[in-house]
Amino acid sequence: MESPESSYITSPNRSAPPVSDYMEKPTYLKFLVSNASAGSVIGKGGSTITDFQKDSGARIQLSRNQEYFPGTSDRIILLSGKIDDVLKAMDLILNKLFSEIQSEDGDDVDQRFKVRLIVPNSCCGAIIGKGGVTIKSFIEDSGAGIKISPQDNNYIGLTDRIVTLTGSFEEQMQAIDLILSKLTEDHLYLQSMSGPLSYQGVLFAGFHRVPYPYVLPSVGPATYANYGPPNGVGGRYLNNKEDRGNSLTIGVADEHIGVVVGRGGRNIMEVSQASGARIKISDRGDFMSGTSDRKVTITGPLRAIRAAETMIKQKVASVAER
Repeated sequence: MESPESSYITSPNRSAPPVSDYMEKPTYLKFLVSNASAGSVIGKGGSTITDFQKDSGARIQLSRNQEYFPGTSDRIILLSGKIDDVLKAMDLILNKLFSEIQSEDGDDVDQRFKVRLIVPNSCCGAIIGKGGVTIKSFIEDSGAGIKISPQDNNYIGLTDRIVTLTGSFEEQMQAIDLILSKLTEDHLYLQSMSGPLSYQGVLFAGFHRVPYPYVLPSVGPATYANYGPPNGVGGRYLNNKEDRGNSLTIGVADEHIGVVVGRGGRNIMEVSQASGARIKISDRGDFMSGTSDRKVTITGPLRAIRAAETMIKQKVASVAER
């Protein structure tokens, strides 16, 4: 087998994905790697992972050393960003890992290398499809082997299953493309991006599964941070109480409030319905302390707050760019 030198975009066996709003949708992808493979992805002094993030546009995070997926001795890699960027990052990582195995074992790489995706149990049905129709079509279209593990009840709180892919580099990338596209259509999958990643009391502190492009930093009971005015969004204040009592207040430049509200309140209603959060905007003249930014208060479960905040920031940023 020749070394998979081509990138996701220039792969000879697959056409480049269409440039569309769909490819701009935020998503994420989790998969397992050995400690040795994790080291290859990180690179000396973090040089490789830095280059991969720069080249793909996706965010790449790893669970800490010796923090493994339950029942394995493998670490977790989390990719987050736009669909196209996540696929580019996956292409870069697999390209490197395939090449390293090939240099050691020659033509046995296709038989030895497996990609193990981590998928929420609640979303596996979307991959399988009614009567297994979807997964059969994915296998036929990609040429890869696709197997979904049974749910493991030995670990309390574990709600994920492993989807194992086998085949050539190109076949596995095609299968990942098909699976990720299907998962991103599932609102349950996108909702699972929020909240900490924790198994059996082991917290993977490096992970904050928040939709691209904004990643929420780790917060305590209350955190306040200032953001510059270029995107029209100012400070933010998170009040972390009971799950349903969480509230986040962000500042939005007064001239950009219109895009948040929308004609007849259409935009703010769409954000509220899509995220499940409640959104309230302060009256005219009621600004964030020390600024001329209006207060936008978002309440609800943390994952709903984070989703709503991301959508609001995207709307404001689109106007600010114009």
